[in-house]
Amino acid sequence: MKFLHLLVVTLFFTAFQSYSQVHVDQIIHNSKERYITTTIGYPVPGTFAPLNQKEPITVLNPDGTGFIQAEDLSKQKINWGIECTEEGVPVFKEGFNSATYTFWYRPNDSEEWYYSQFSIHFAKKKMFLMGERVKTYEDYNVQ
Repeated sequence: MKFLHLLVVTLFFTAFQSYSQVHVDQIIHNSKERYITTTIGYPVPGTFAPLNQKEPITVLNPDGTGFIQAEDLSKQKINWGIECTEEGVPVFKEGFNSATYTFWYRPNDSEEWYYSQFSIHFAKKKMFLMGERVKTYEDYNVQ
């Protein structure tokens, strides 16, 4: 009976620990290894659009897939992530009431990774992608 109890407790902690770990992918850009994740402690996945416009949009899915819509409204499927350390800690520059990250994406029909700016403006509760596309978010971590 003690063995069964120990087995159940061990499985529970193993499942809990593996579920809580941040998924990190390794990419190569200009012969340099970089690491990306989709989990940075803020709700990055969602739809980004220029202010007061419905299109063109960028859609980022939680699993690191999505698409970018060009000015002519054509869509290009992508894989994406935010730069992080090998351990999954996001790399960012802190500003006054903001944080700036490096957003990496790769079109599905290409092997080349591209990067752009991703910023969070905490007082405005807005996220900006590629400088012009924006998403409003709710901060559920506020104490």
